[in-house]
Amino acid sequence: MTIDERIEALTQSLELLAGMHRDLEEATAKNFERLEGNIDRLTAIMERLANIAIVHEQRIERLEGE
Repeated sequence: MTIDERIEALTQSLELLAGMHRDLEEATAKNFERLEGNIDRLTAIMERLANIAIVHEQRIERLEGE
């Protein structure tokens, strides 16, 4: 294998690795976007559950006071 062939093989390998890196970065960005959406939904659910717990607690206190 000549030096030019080795340089060409290395160039192709680097181009392949760069493409794989770009693909991985794009996939990671999409995963983070999905994760952020899931966290937002989970936060909203937790807030609703906290409100439900407060209402139930108030109802129990009212019933116990009667």
